[in-house]
Amino acid sequence: MSSALYRISFNSIKLAWAGSIIYPSGGRYGPRVQDDLQLVLLHSGEMRIEIDGEVHLVTPGSVVLLKPGHHEQFTFSTRGETWHRWISVHMESFSEIEKAYFEGLPLVQPISEELNRLADVMLSVQSNHSSESDVVRSLGMSAIQLYISETSRTRELAEVHPSIILAKNLIHSTYQEEISLSILADHSGVSPEHLVRLFRNHENTTPIKYLWHYRVVRALEFLTHTGLSITEITLRCGFKSTFHFARMVKQQTGKTPTEVRRFSWKGNHIE
Repeated sequence: MSSALYRISFNSIKLAWAGSIIYPSGGRYGPRVQDDLQLVLLHSGEMRIEIDGEVHLVTPGSVVLLKPGHHEQFTFSTRGETWHRWISVHMESFSEIEKAYFEGLPLVQPISEELNRLADVMLSVQSNHSSESDVVRSLGMSAIQLYISETSRTRELAEVHPSIILAKNLIHSTYQEEISLSILADHSGVSPEHLVRLFRNHENTTPIKYLWHYRVVRALEFLTHTGLSITEITLRCGFKSTFHFARMVKQQTGKTPTEVRRFSWKGNHIE
């Protein structure tokens, strides 16, 4: 059961709740036996978790996935306060397959901005909704599902060649500027020929084709969400001329820039 395919059954979730706490310097909690799926978001300080006798040191900016049935004990920073929040999801039961699946997920990964916002919402709405309500249970399920989704994305990124990541990062941050294959290759630490091979093998395109595709994507955002003129969008997105801009948009969408804007304002979905 891969992380990309697994979905928690909403009906199997009986309770969900979130919390926030600040432990004083040298604070401790436990021992306890974990009953639920629980995400612990560490925002400041330091947390030392002993799980079944094995010690794990957690640093700020990390989220921990605790799994049912494990013996846990927590020790917090001796150099100052430690602030963490948590989201707990109580499920009716776990099959052996589900237990094995969750045990295969990483214990710790970085806190995403999406998970932070989800914790904010859950803490806010539970003041007016019980832990048994559909609203709170849905948020708890979403938090666990988000952790699973981000695990899958982290693994996928780990399989991508670092030179591709560096090239994409440069494109995403400077797409409006003049960017050549040589500039991308220098930034990525490989030769231009090797960068082309990497993109063809992993992205099924070339670095320059990826650049122009990304420029069109950003231009479509300007067309559909702003009132900027075609000329202004052309300049902002790095196109050579308004004619070149219109041709690239037509190739990628089947519509002219004017048609894209007109359809978006009518509320139609643009692929």
